[in-house]
Amino acid sequence: MNLYKRRQSKYYQDSDAELISGDSFEILKNIKSKSIDMIFADPPYFLSGDGITVSSGRMVSVKKADWDEKIQFKEKHKFNKNWIRKCRRILKDNGTIWISGTMHNIYSIGSALEEEGFKIINNITWVKTNPPPNISCRAFTHSTETILWAKKDLKKSKHLFNYKDMKEINQGKQMKDVWYTSLTKKSEKSFGKHPTQKPLEVIERIILASTNPGDIVLDPFNGSGTTGVASILNGRKYVGIDNNNGYLDTSKQRILDAYSRKGLF
Repeated sequence: MNLYKRRQSKYYQDSDAELISGDSFEILKNIKSKSIDMIFADPPYFLSGDGITVSSGRMVSVKKADWDEKIQFKEKHKFNKNWIRKCRRILKDNGTIWISGTMHNIYSIGSALEEEGFKIINNITWVKTNPPPNISCRAFTHSTETILWAKKDLKKSKHLFNYKDMKEINQGKQMKDVWYTSLTKKSEKSFGKHPTQKPLEVIERIILASTNPGDIVLDPFNGSGTTGVASILNGRKYVGIDNNNGYLDTSKQRILDAYSRKGLF
């Protein structure tokens, strides 16, 4: 993939996948304009603090990592506008961006998208069929996340939507903007865990809905590499960026396993 304005040091590379170690903001600046077909991003939610939740029947801290620490809204919004602006530059005019979030960051993201020249196509509600309970008993159980799907706000922009494929997946009926799946399966964490890992089923649906085989998918917050796995399993090319080499190593193993499952390696 000839995507870069200057030589780029890569953590891992093959003909269809690239993993890049470093600061997403700096790396995005080095990618050629209008070279990416689709972007999926699961940015920091900025929700970590001193609270507790339940995981696998045990009480655990809600603190995910240093990159997820709570910050003031102005700082959060500045962060979101910055990376979204950089993603818009590298996205093709007919390409689309998907961004996952919760109440902690999604309202900033929605505003940032419009402020940076995007038009929101859909507001997907992902319903988790097996969420952890709300142990405070002072609010409803948090059982959903929002995924915003957006395109460039251009008069001639015509985004791709594989309507027939989505209808087929949905047993011959129009697919709605409410999706039901379980939390990430244990089998998908066999090469390593990430605190905000998304189910493969959700990311595969996103890729199948808005890209064609051979298209280039980019994830600026690669994490455990689920977007890369979904891309490889469905014949797309992938670029993932992360500043944590431990997560990149997990991603590499998962991508190689995806090739093996397809009988390519």
